[in-house]
Amino acid sequence: MSFEDKLDMLVRRHDELGDSLAKGDVSGNEFSKLSKEYADLTPIVEVIREYMQAKKSLHELGQMAKDPACDSEMKKMAEDEIYEINSKMPDLTRKVQLSLLPKDIADDKNAILEIRAGTGGDEAALFAADLFNMYQRYAQKQGWKFEIISLSDGSAGGYKEAQAEISGKSVFARMKFESGVHRVQRVPATETQGRIHTSAATVAVLPEAEEVDIKIEDKDLRIDVFR
Repeated sequence: MSFEDKLDMLVRRHDELGDSLAKGDVSGNEFSKLSKEYADLTPIVEVIREYMQAKKSLHELGQMAKDPACDSEMKKMAEDEIYEINSKMPDLTRKVQLSLLPKDIADDKNAILEIRAGTGGDEAALFAADLFNMYQRYAQKQGWKFEIISLSDGSAGGYKEAQAEISGKSVFARMKFESGVHRVQRVPATETQGRIHTSAATVAVLPEAEEVDIKIEDKDLRIDVFR
């Protein structure tokens, strides 16, 4: 299957889902399943349609530029538009390719955020607090729920450790790349001589674990009785 054929297939599938949902042909669990598939495909198809429209415009403008019946002014306009669209095509192609990458099954989950002060003493704790507050404001801006789980204060302010649960749409997909060591170079509030310090904090972003029903069979148990 060619690249273009795959794009056409996704657009057709999106249209089929839209028609089925609009007609009310499905209900119950099947409706929820198809609704989710439709919602997942919608942003992908929007990018594909933008790409396909650009390709169509290039073809039509190319025909116009070659048409001997067109005057020089129309040809010049067509050539200018072709140049403008061609300059956008690499970015459009990249957007389509990225949208087709397999989706991480954990992307739709909520996230557990954990920040720990690293090297840098009191300044590292202050930096950890700055990071924690930054993520909290970012979550509020995205319309996510930010619930503090625990805070461990530093001796001179800030946090030695901080954990929070962030819930909302596609939280883990947006936050997962924040994991790692974050470093800052600045004159800390604890510095009296104006020297620049380097401090670090570690950030961990984990997908929220799902509740699992555990069934233990009798044959898996060993019972010892003592008296």
